[in-house]
Amino acid sequence: MSTTYVLDTATSRAHPTPAPMKRLNIPGIRQRKIDGVTQHPVVMLTAYTARQAQLLDAHCDLLLVGDSLGQVIYGLPSSVPVTLDMMCAHGAAVVRGSYHAAVVVDMPFGAYESSPQQAFESASRLLKETGCDAVKLEGGTAMAETVAFLVARGIPVMGHVGLTPQAVNVLGGYNARGRSAAEAEKIVGDARAIAEAGAFAIVVEGVVEPLAVAITQAVPCPTIGIGASAQCDGQVLVTDDMLGMFERTPRFVKIYEHLAETISAAAAAYAAEVRARTFPGVEQTYQPK
Repeated sequence: MSTTYVLDTATSRAHPTPAPMKRLNIPGIRQRKIDGVTQHPVVMLTAYTARQAQLLDAHCDLLLVGDSLGQVIYGLPSSVPVTLDMMCAHGAAVVRGSYHAAVVVDMPFGAYESSPQQAFESASRLLKETGCDAVKLEGGTAMAETVAFLVARGIPVMGHVGLTPQAVNVLGGYNARGRSAAEAEKIVGDARAIAEAGAFAIVVEGVVEPLAVAITQAVPCPTIGIGASAQCDGQVLVTDDMLGMFERTPRFVKIYEHLAETISAAAAAYAAEVRARTFPGVEQTYQPK
């Protein structure tokens, strides 16, 4: 039986309580795809806080503590400045707030690229300090040795090919990848290399749909699309995007709610009541001690 941490609404503090189910595990996610077919698509959303994890957990197979928190939480221009300390702090919060979904934490830029040994040090710290189930790293063939190194030492790895946001300075932006035959061939090769190295799943981001289908057919592990194809073995979105928290979102995002408008309207109503001194509360006469 796993443990979840429920926020006490009176104190805003987390208290552990037993949960009536076991957390999904990484081998179970990998085994969703049998002989190239995934009968039950993998559902993944990003989560950055304990409360967000609580709300998403029952509906997801995987919760991704993405380095997109750089933009979403910290207002940074990209994910490049995100640190390992940030990922540890938010990863631990998400693990505390969940009990059902397996939790995957992004390896931030600069924490794994120089060598497999560096990657192991960063990944082992993430697992120790957060309690997460797996890490995710970007890159294809160049990272295959690192993936194999981590997996051989007991660290499950999710890959990420196609549009890789940490390489935005090299790519020159967030445009769809794989439009040319040469680039498409390279991305398929990247996916194969990561899968052969032992990745349990691969995020396929920002590629043209035929390429996403080709990658899904080429690798034995589940593919998880984002701005790719509905034919991938699963899907992931940045939760704040699909909840309409920003004025601008990627074109591929379906907005399920417009929470930014709701929050703004609630804040405006509150502000109006405070300024008019009509803010509701318990009416009582103050009696000094």
